[in-house]
Amino acid sequence: MNLLNDFFAWLEHFSSSPWFYLIIFTIAVADSVIPIVPSETLVIIGGVSAGSGHLSIALVVLVAAAGAFIGDNMSYLIGRQASERILKRYTRNEKSQQRLEKVIHQIEQRGGMLLITARFIPGGRTILTLTCGITRRDHRWFVGWIIAAASIWALYASLLGFIGGKTFQDDHTKAFLFAFGGAVSATLLIEVVRFVRKRIRV
Repeated sequence: MNLLNDFFAWLEHFSSSPWFYLIIFTIAVADSVIPIVPSETLVIIGGVSAGSGHLSIALVVLVAAAGAFIGDNMSYLIGRQASERILKRYTRNEKSQQRLEKVIHQIEQRGGMLLITARFIPGGRTILTLTCGITRRDHRWFVGWIIAAASIWALYASLLGFIGGKTFQDDHTKAFLFAFGGAVSATLLIEVVRFVRKRIRV
């Protein structure tokens, strides 16, 4: 337990620096293109630090949303750049063609809301933003929904950490664990809802 407390004490000190804003922004950009980068975790940590009085919650939300917005657009443009090569590969046989058509249909029917919900699914945001680029969805349409998705995601993660930081100002270990626990629970709930809806359709 002492080791855990020492780790969270170091984390508190690390996240109290103004440089942490730049770290949040950079990781949020990278996470949209390389889904193994833990951007949500850093945004939550920034929120906890803001709740403890070290950072500004408004700036944490702003840099997280800005990083997510830029990263998602980068992913879209990468998909668009590789569109012709990928489409040729998928149209070589009927099965791949049907799979691609199914994805396009899903985006056409629920594209906007999918972009929002995908923000909360590990790896989902990258797959969907790439697919929007590959299928050459209208960029203005994409930008409008990504503004909403990035803003909602940044608010959610930041405020979750902020509430933890405010609730447990004198115990930073509990503050971080509370915020991370909330994030994991929300992700699991989304996955359960997706699984149930998929089963109902079948």
